[in-house]
Amino acid sequence: MLGIDLKDKRAFVAGVGDDQGYGWAIAKALAEAGAEIIVGTWTPILNIFKTSLANGKFDESRKLKNGELLEFAKIYPLDATFDCMEDVPEEIRENKRYKDVNGYTISEVAKAVQQEFGTIDILVHSLANGPEVKKPLLETSRLGYLSAISSSAYSFVSLLIHFGPIMSESGATISLTYLASERAVPGYGGGMSSAKAALESDTRTLAFEAGRKWKIRVNTISAGALRSRAARAIGFIDRMIDYSEEGSPLQNGLKAEDVGNAAAFLTSSLAAGITGVTLYVDKGMHAMGVGPELLRS
Repeated sequence: MLGIDLKDKRAFVAGVGDDQGYGWAIAKALAEAGAEIIVGTWTPILNIFKTSLANGKFDESRKLKNGELLEFAKIYPLDATFDCMEDVPEEIRENKRYKDVNGYTISEVAKAVQQEFGTIDILVHSLANGPEVKKPLLETSRLGYLSAISSSAYSFVSLLIHFGPIMSESGATISLTYLASERAVPGYGGGMSSAKAALESDTRTLAFEAGRKWKIRVNTISAGALRSRAARAIGFIDRMIDYSEEGSPLQNGLKAEDVGNAAAFLTSSLAAGITGVTLYVDKGMHAMGVGPELLRS
């Protein structure tokens, strides 16, 4: 039987902070396929995530098909807006949610992973943040725009810069994008659509550069709307989901595990010939040229 086998593979998943988002679903799917999972969690919510995990809040979501629970080999604090400690402003360093935490910049986390684990085989970027996401682009400040690009696009470049050297030959990376990169989605503002477009462009460029330099594959998944904690911050996620379910070719509703399974495939040897690709996992919504209002009889 042809199956996805990630046994003896080690994955670093950046951007897991609860059990609701795509990052969690990807981590779980990789674990189902046999991979060891290391996680990077946004520094301000690190203690909340660890406490919830320890108290069993996520136990139901942690259940794997074999009856065991999803385990993390290590949970690192990670603020992917900073490459090194010199980049961190004093007010952030002294913030109560950062003050007692060490080694949360990208370069520090990569170094710590290398010291504790040696190498990784899979790198997952499940990070996105736009402080002005609710603002139309015409009302977005320069700072808000650049923050969205930094947190949601350049963070992937930086992760690959620092983790690439410790990835095994024929390793694979995955990031997450969204259809707003190429279609106008009113309400998805603050420069986030621009950040996703940059992420997709960088995927193609990095596929060439990382492929030649480290023999690493670089792909991104354009995932459909999901009612995650991060998505709820946009403010109209329920309408987005309803619109997609009514208008997409497949109307059975997108699940986080659909994206997780696609990620497991893309990081496995079954996808050894695939790199530089934006893979749509959105029940076909990207293929539609009209909305559901024109499909109603």
